[in-house]
Amino acid sequence: MHPNAQTLQRFYSAFAQLDHATMAACYAPDATFDDEAFSLKGREQVVGMWRMLCTATQKPGAREHWKLDSSGIEADAQGGQAHWEAHYLFSATGRTVHNIIDGRFTFTPDGLIATHRDRFSPNISRQLVEGGAKRVFLLILGCQVLWPGL
Repeated sequence: MHPNAQTLQRFYSAFAQLDHATMAACYAPDATFDDEAFSLKGREQVVGMWRMLCTATQKPGAREHWKLDSSGIEADAQGGQAHWEAHYLFSATGRTVHNIIDGRFTFTPDGLIATHRDRFSPNISRQLVEGGAKRVFLLILGCQVLWPGL
């Protein structure tokens, strides 16, 4: 297995255990992360997001809803990809969510994640927000509270 694929395996294994410290060790200092809710620059911001999500999911009432399955992990020197599915309780609404995500990655020469781009299923906003809202405004609002400059 290519070392970059090992990095992704380590990342998703840690994520399944809600171990944000091990996840953080997989990112380069100048890493970037993008998805429909977040656009983050630098390990501090990226890791801050994972720490927030992992900590919230570890709380009583949320932990028992958590499950993460990863598959299709592939990587070489040029880049990598992974498919993952998360089941969790969205605390703002109390709704159970099944999020289906495909990630794309690039790596530094020493095998750390340089860029991470996640794309998730279009029906996620309906699962997150009661009434079938089309935007994931609650996630963005949470991000604005943590990082007011975003």
